[in-house]
Amino acid sequence: MTGVTIKERWHRALASRAEVEAGEERAEAALTAGAIPVGSLNNRQRAQVAGVLRSVTLRPREGVPALAAELYDGSGTLDLVWMGRREIAGVEPGRRLRAEGLVCVVDGRRTLFNPCYELRPRPGE
Repeated sequence: MTGVTIKERWHRALASRAEVEAGEERAEAALTAGAIPVGSLNNRQRAQVAGVLRSVTLRPREGVPALAAELYDGSGTLDLVWMGRREIAGVEPGRRLRAEGLVCVVDGRRTLFNPCYELRPRPGE
């Protein structure tokens, strides 16, 4: 036996696709040293997070270009906003990355402005 309990097998068999994907993302993010689960972040906390980009859009703020991306790690979502940028090579939906910065809550959403980031290899890279 592989160490998986019967209860875990039943849960996997009955879980929705979203629950299974969230579990996989939490496991993947946990492999990044120092990463904190997005769902546990507080306002004004310095944090390092890891996950997959769900969306990347250009959202000007007060007349200044701003590239916004939604990072998902299975525990929650976090907005990453790079002010003054229209695009960043490699920052695209489906890409995994690690980001670090000061968490701010803007309109009820956790946000990192101008985070330091590292693109993570795609499967097979």
